[in-house]
Amino acid sequence: MLDHCEKVCALQCVRQPSPSGVLRVQEITRCLIYLCGITLRMDDSADLIESLDQDVLIGNYSADSQNNTCLLGRPERLDLDQPPRYSVPLQGYFSPVLVFLTIINNSLVCIVLLKPHMRSPTNAILVAMALSDMFTGLFPVPVFLYFYATERYYEWVPYNWCFALSVFRVHIPTIFHTASIWLTMALAIQRYIYVCHSFKARTWCTIRNVVIGTIAIYAIATISQISCFFELRPVETFRKSVLDPNKTVSACILEYRPWVRQHINLYYSTYFWSRVIFIHLIPCVSLVVMNALLIYAMKKAQQRRMQLLRQNKKSESRKLKESNCTTLMLVAVVGLFLLVEFPLGLLMVFVILDKAFGIVIIHAETVQ
Repeated sequence: MLDHCEKVCALQCVRQPSPSGVLRVQEITRCLIYLCGITLRMDDSADLIESLDQDVLIGNYSADSQNNTCLLGRPERLDLDQPPRYSVPLQGYFSPVLVFLTIINNSLVCIVLLKPHMRSPTNAILVAMALSDMFTGLFPVPVFLYFYATERYYEWVPYNWCFALSVFRVHIPTIFHTASIWLTMALAIQRYIYVCHSFKARTWCTIRNVVIGTIAIYAIATISQISCFFELRPVETFRKSVLDPNKTVSACILEYRPWVRQHINLYYSTYFWSRVIFIHLIPCVSLVVMNALLIYAMKKAQQRRMQLLRQNKKSESRKLKESNCTTLMLVAVVGLFLLVEFPLGLLMVFVILDKAFGIVIIHAETVQ
């Protein structure tokens, strides 16, 4: 038996134009799952749809005068938006352990690289990258432990968690991740200047300039996400508990702000295309080019080092070897970066093409 809000929501699915027969039942069944959080067997769905069709004909529930929040959409529930088969083990158990190890490793990196004799422009950027990666993982941990590691993952998201959920799980980590991407690109550019334009490096690549650049990167990364903090407004509603149907629990519906709702396609197209171009495409292409140039410079340096060894200039050869080791480390860092970011950028392009232009390259279930 559906409660009032579930019935209002289900009627929205029934009223949508769709093919007749079995296809219509399948479409409405999917709508009931994703819009209303109602899961039924196919036979039960067919009976429910027939009953709701009668309500539509008679005129029952034509308006929601009892609870306006029923018309705003489905309350937030994590298990309906992400597949539990992967989300629970990865984010509930694996991610907190991984973040714990990351905090230890990156803290040690910062302690070592901030020692007086280790301070250099390259190490300053490495410290900023270590902090960015650490905070990218650290902020979502409270959400992972509270929801994904417990049965709350299957319950409606409480109203008092609604805003915090998106802020800690998505927005703040995205700021730090964006900063990490641009810091990686800054490190590659700095290393290229060191290797290929060593005289200019003395004036351009200073610790002061690195600090100014890092602050600018964090500021721009924050600005790039600032609208996301204000695009949705949480609205409190109440639903039957998923875990205990005899209880009524607080739930949260995210409603678009008027300025987003009026220009929703333009807003999200602009946001996601700017992310693809400035946070994935340009950095990835730039880093591929930089990596190629650095590998070429390393080969030239290796040839020069062999010449120095033959001339018995061991001190110069040793300095060149140390420089090559630093460059090789950067090539490895950039390679790992591209391994993750390039597929992520492609996936985001596929999602945009699907949402904006209806071009389906990967089905929604596979994307999840």
